[in-house]
Amino acid sequence: MTQKRLVTSGELARELGISPRTVARYVREGLLVPTETTLGGHYRWDIEQVREQIRKLREEQAE
Repeated sequence: MTQKRLVTSGELARELGISPRTVARYVREGLLVPTETTLGGHYRWDIEQVREQIRKLREEQAE
């Protein structure tokens, strides 16, 4: 079984072209759900899962 590499919030922010603070705000507001949360409270993300979450949010907003 191949395990996908999970990225940090900073890496996710760079990939999406937003700030890490925006990523944190989206989590706080319930717009994004991290793939994992470490014992220290840091988020880890599967970029493809995040893109899917964003796609669904856009579909909901369009309705």
